Amino acid sequence: MEQKTTKAIIYGVNDRPPLQETLFAAVQHLLAIFVAIITPPLIIAKALNMDLATTGFLVSMALFVSGVSTFIQCRKFGPVGCGLLCVQGTSFSFIGPIIAIGQAGGLPLIFGACIAAAPVEMAVSYSFKYLRRIITPLVSGIVVMLIGLSLVKAGVMACGGGDPSAADFGSPRNLIVAATVLASVIALNCSNNKYVRMSSIILGVVVGYVLALCMGMVDFDSLNVGDVKSFYVPVPFKLGIDFNVSSIIAVALVYLVTAIEATGDVTANSMVSGEPVDGEVYVKRVSGGVFADGLNSLLAGVFSSFPNSIFAQNNGIIQLTGVASRYVGYFIAAMLVFLGLFPIVGIVFSLMPSPVLGGATLLMFGTVAAAGVRIVCSEKLDRKAVLVIAASLALGMGVELMPDILKQLPEGVRTIFSSGITTGGLTAILANALFNRK
Repeated sequence: MEQKTTKAIIYGVNDRPPLQETLFAAVQHLLAIFVAIITPPLIIAKALNMDLATTGFLVSMALFVSGVSTFIQCRKFGPVGCGLLCVQGTSFSFIGPIIAIGQAGGLPLIFGACIAAAPVEMAVSYSFKYLRRIITPLVSGIVVMLIGLSLVKAGVMACGGGDPSAADFGSPRNLIVAATVLASVIALNCSNNKYVRMSSIILGVVVGYVLALCMGMVDFDSLNVGDVKSFYVPVPFKLGIDFNVSSIIAVALVYLVTAIEATGDVTANSMVSGEPVDGEVYVKRVSGGVFADGLNSLLAGVFSSFPNSIFAQNNGIIQLTGVASRYVGYFIAAMLVFLGLFPIVGIVFSLMPSPVLGGATLLMFGTVAAAGVRIVCSEKLDRKAVLVIAASLALGMGVELMPDILKQLPEGVRTIFSSGITTGGLTAILANALFNRK
């Protein structure tokens, strides 16, 4: 089928822009996604009390795997990949379950669960029309809401200093730094300059980092320059691998929801790129994109990183720049791989004080929850729908707010249901099926 382009698109999916314009567009995409890629490993590492070297390694591998994943999506290898300017990065959706699994069995169990459950999303790519009857927009909206609401707690803790038992938790200087970052991101987001808006999060983090540096909050004493390698060679299973049935089940549900999100992201990307959103070409794009989403998450586990998903924010950049060329994705991928191979990048961001990260992520997590609200509100909220929402939020947020409610249950059951996302998501699926909502 001949490629369709709109007047807003300057360079279509298969066009090759001049090098200067390609690099400019790639940098814009990188600025929009960089903080979002490194945030999940930073949150998980802090929650699991990882040392600086391990945290830096997790950040570096997140960048490396995101680069490889982006290349696979853009390049498209046979039925794998969508062949669009589709950027992948570390997913926020898995943070809650991963932390719960990590507290039970450490990083090897996390990577094993992410690898073993990834085929669920790959299978969904070929059976999506059947699963749509089970995971309806109402269910997916509730799960997205739970993801955002569950993460807000982590964001608030980071704003206070990260460790509630620490003497300086919630101290004025921690709150000042977090508030400065939050205010900076909001102010920059209100700018009339589209490029400033796209870079608002990373610019806000820079402002907070500099302020924290001036206030003596960056702990350089924990950095032993002699121990920092100059270059990483990615090694499969470097941090180990382990398997547990309950952990796999907990992660598999999130992969189901991620498949639905990936479908929506590929559809939106096709629309803004001037590509068809129906017919055989579109179906192959969605199938290939969702399959690659799962495969890339499996690769992430192999290289000691966390599951990836397609980033929706890059669709906005395509609209703003008019550049939809998938060849730009090759440069984005190369930049991410390059950054991931040099440990100093991960170490610098691992030294970032928790309040800086908290101020930036608090707004991001609130935005995730708001996106879930928008999905839910797109549905007809009759009495049955309200009951589904009420039961899902009550049980999901219940285990988040009072995790000790599960302490008398077997460890396998605790691993599955200790995440509000898993508990609330399963409740939404079962309640929706019980009430026979289409």
